[in-house]
Amino acid sequence: MAEPVDVLVLGGGPAALCIASELNQRGVAVAGIAPERVDAPWPNTYGIWADELKAVGLVQLLEHRWSDTVSYFGAGGTTAQDQSYSHGIDYGLFDRAALQHYWLERAQGVTWRQESAELVEVSGATTSVSCASGTTLKARLVIDASGSRTPHIRRPDQGPVAGQAAYGVVGRFSKPPIESGRFVLMDYRCDHLSEAQRREPPTFLYAMDFGDGVFFVEETSLALAPGVPYEVLKQRLQQRLDQRGVEITEVIHEEFCLFPMNLPLPDRSQPVLAFGGAASLVHPASGYMVGSLLRRGPDLAQALAVALANPSLGSAALAQRGWQALWPIELVLRHQLYQFGLGRLMGFNEALLRTHFATFFSLPREDWFGFLTNTLPLPRLMGVMLRLFALSPWELRRGLVLGAAPAQSPTWAQSNG
Repeated sequence: MAEPVDVLVLGGGPAALCIASELNQRGVAVAGIAPERVDAPWPNTYGIWADELKAVGLVQLLEHRWSDTVSYFGAGGTTAQDQSYSHGIDYGLFDRAALQHYWLERAQGVTWRQESAELVEVSGATTSVSCASGTTLKARLVIDASGSRTPHIRRPDQGPVAGQAAYGVVGRFSKPPIESGRFVLMDYRCDHLSEAQRREPPTFLYAMDFGDGVFFVEETSLALAPGVPYEVLKQRLQQRLDQRGVEITEVIHEEFCLFPMNLPLPDRSQPVLAFGGAASLVHPASGYMVGSLLRRGPDLAQALAVALANPSLGSAALAQRGWQALWPIELVLRHQLYQFGLGRLMGFNEALLRTHFATFFSLPREDWFGFLTNTLPLPRLMGVMLRLFALSPWELRRGLVLGAAPAQSPTWAQSNG
């Protein structure tokens, strides 16, 4: 059995590398366990508003950046409603290799083992992790950053968990699927769908021009339980492209995403700490997390470094300090507000959802930006939600208060549920 370290991090993705690097920078003895090599390429793309990165001084980690950022909330076709809504703020896509390298560089000295953690047991001052290989590792504190599906973190059962599902293609096309040089956050136009499909839970296009004739187009479901199947998303993306006379001529990469949007907060009395998806850091209103990692990782690491300096604190006490730093009451209450709002949106049909987002993005930029990035203090967040309610038409107000009649249950939901 290896000598105990201060902190053992489970996982090898963005959350694990983030917290390991921040602890390492503060002189904490850290080790990590990941089922794959921590320098293996990450498969998914990570987007972020450029101002989020500017705030933490990391704009250089962007591979692409767009100033022409728009959404579409009309029904589609040739009507005036088809016009785009300009967000007036830059959006970027991470250079995944650069982001990974940034954290690995800051984590130099951290020992990573390619193992699978099978059992996590707390015994007094330390915690033991038994691996599939038979190896057992010990630490004063274990941080599970292995993702939302981890079996090692307890959380309450609050019913079905809604997932944001997406199917995307990076490729070349017979003609540009969106305007050149543009980023599309949400395209909710539905003129490519049948009447029956329009009664089903809505989906939207998320798309960007990578330059040199390469585009990324992704059909996305905001949140649904169970999640929209990939074959449905793929079919809808194809219909959307067909409607605009666009053919895929080369598939460079296919992307499949499914992650929880309304995962309950973990039991914050447990003696194992979590970070990232395991700690429910996915934003319930947007599905984004990397910006939150970059903002919250340093504060959590600092609190843990201070606590670890006290040799009398064992695993349970250290974890308690970590939970308090990660989820103070202010952030807990904000999370609850976001989850309430998401629960309302999941019942909206496509017309109501289009009305909601058109109203939402009519708010002042600093309000909707702060809402989507979870950077508004609680009183201001409540004020923004009240202002959104006041601006909403009557039908939307009714849905926000009472919940709208859910979209028609499609056959795929019945077969999956």
